[in-house]
Amino acid sequence: MTARPRLLLAIGALALSVPAAAQKLYRWVDDKGVVHYGDSVPPEFANRDRNVLNQHGIAVGFEEGEVTEQERAEMERRAEEEEAQRLALVEATRRDNMLLQTYLSVSDIEDLRDRRLELLESQIKVTELYLTNLRKRLLTLQDEANNYKPYTVREGAPQVPENLAVDLSRTTASINVYEQMLARTREDQQMVRASFEKDIERFNQLKSGKRSR
Repeated sequence: MTARPRLLLAIGALALSVPAAAQKLYRWVDDKGVVHYGDSVPPEFANRDRNVLNQHGIAVGFEEGEVTEQERAEMERRAEEEEAQRLALVEATRRDNMLLQTYLSVSDIEDLRDRRLELLESQIKVTELYLTNLRKRLLTLQDEANNYKPYTVREGAPQVPENLAVDLSRTTASINVYEQMLARTREDQQMVRASFEKDIERFNQLKSGKRSR
């Protein structure tokens, strides 16, 4: 007897062994490539994809096997990666359109860059001026505080007055704030330069018809 008649006999026997309303047959392949048939899938094969067969052995449906935690994690990772790539492409396209719609030439981009850098440079100069004045004030306060404990070891020296201690604390805190502000503004300068350099390079590519990324 050939393989096909044996397959139909096996499926027919399975079909006769269950009620008509529940005659759902499966075909799946194990890890060794062996084909299995049954009216239910054993637990050890629950993760295998399978075909749903009718009583004549013809595939009428398909069911995915159960997904393991490792497989689910990998699927989620791939989905997140694909979504990130899609969003990056959308953003790149939006950026290209903005460049073409906003600027007519590289000179336009350079003019905007220079205005923004000039504004940041002005902020830097103002902040540096504040810092210079604050540091001078701190030196004056420290000179005054050297006459009091705990800034002097002179015997009989009184404790530093409360208002002087407050001024020292506030001035030191202000210096820290403005130093951080100055550092951030200088970082902004570098970021603006780098961003406009990329815009100019991309604008030239778009204008020359080179849209590759």
